Amino acid sequence: MSDSPVKIAPSILAADFACLGEQVRACQAAGADYIHIDPMDGHFVPNITFGPQIVEAVRRSCDLPLDVHCMIEAPERQIAAFRDAGATIMTVHAEACPHLHRVVHTIKSAGMRAGVAINPATPLDMVRWVLPDLDLLLVMSINPGWGGQKFLPLALAKLREARALLDELGATAELEVDGGIDLETIGPATAAGARVLVAGTAVFHADAGIGTAVKELRAAAERALALR
Repeated sequence: MSDSPVKIAPSILAADFACLGEQVRACQAAGADYIHIDPMDGHFVPNITFGPQIVEAVRRSCDLPLDVHCMIEAPERQIAAFRDAGATIMTVHAEACPHLHRVVHTIKSAGMRAGVAINPATPLDMVRWVLPDLDLLLVMSINPGWGGQKFLPLALAKLREARALLDELGATAELEVDGGIDLETIGPATAAGARVLVAGTAVFHADAGIGTAVKELRAAAERALALR
């Protein structure tokens, strides 16, 4: 982890699972702040990825906080499983939780940090009343389900609105963005208020390699922050 004002969270959705441990260790060596893990269940989103077993494998491979973004229905049923696997942050989708306040506090009671994610078309009003309780607010900049999608520019206005709302409420939640983050989009996302930047393809498929990619993404985000 670094002392940077921005955090880089490589998403293993784009990793080569034949050498997952090696690639996660490369992210840590490059100074990544979190490892982002995307469980998907084939119901909340069309794709199926992985569950607590992969979280446990990543936990054995690095010492970084594990940022587990649950794109699953009824995530409250899996809180204990992800905690036991080694998750540091468990983020659930507001759209998947009719009893969102209860789920957030159950995650915190289990000893993890609690995050809430919202899809591109979901208004921030849906999470306003839990913001003071959150450790992380995730603004999706793609429609979730697959990696490698293009950044949706509409996310910039939502990030600015989210930053203003967090400040208005005196909330301390980290503002994270996920989807299409690369060297072109990380600057505008940071300038709009994001401080945790999730990047998958831009890290694990970079021609220059994982280490260089993490460092270049951080440098681009820090430049954008310095110009604000």
